[in-house]
Formats: sequence, structure tokens, C-alpha cells
Amino acid sequence: MKFDEFLKRVQSLTGIDSTGETMRAISATLEVLGQRLVRGEAEDLAAQLPAELQACLLKERGPQRFELDEFFRRIGEKEGIGRDLAEKHARVVLAMMTETVSSGEIKDVLSELPKEFHELFKPVSVGAA
Repeated sequence: MKFDEFLKRVQSLTGIDSTGETMRAISATLEVLGQRLVRGEAEDLAAQLPAELQACLLKERGPQRFELDEFFRRIGEKEGIGRDLAEKHARVVLAMMTETVSSGEIKDVLSELPKEFHELFKPVSVGAA
């Protein structure tokens, strides 16, 4: 999936009004995910993302160990929004990521994350966002 399509789909599914806010949601989610992954895995995942998104995933070194609630809290803090909205954004961004990278890479990422994170890496429909 190309960057423009990724951005438009995230914007549509989250209901975010502006491209800038959509990019902030994507960046925040990928940055916090990058904090949770070991550097090599973050690099492997980034290599399969559109070039415009790769730096987001590699911005901060991991792995840091934190649970799902902390994942959403950190995203919300980066975006300047509440936890529930951060969760919605994260679910959409990660679902779009599963459509962008190989299933083998998603399996590698999931092998590093607690099971509570796995539900985030499932396709999302417009009504479920």
C-alpha cells in the first residue's frame, strides 16, 4: 500500500478531519510501537512500510516493556488526546499496517508482544473503527 492510500484510509476509518491530525495519529502509534519492539524487528517492519512512515517506527529505541493500557496512554500523550480516542487511532493504524506488510512480518512482530496486543493487528471495517 502506498503512503497516500494508507493516510487516506486511516483518515477515513478514524474520522479525523485533517491530514495533519491523521499523520499525528499514525506517527504516534508507530513511535510507541517502535518503543515496544527490539531494534532489529522495528527495522524489519519499517522496511516494509511506505518510506514516509519508516522513521516514525525507528524514532525511539526499544525494547521497553509496557502493557496495552500504557501503549494507549503513550499514544494519547503524543497526540494530545484521551486514552479512548488513542485506542481507536491505534487500532486503525495497526490494522492498516497488517494490510501493508507481509503476514510473516506481522507474525514476527506479534512474537515480541504480549497476547493482549494481538487483537490490534486484525483488519478493521468502517463500522468497527
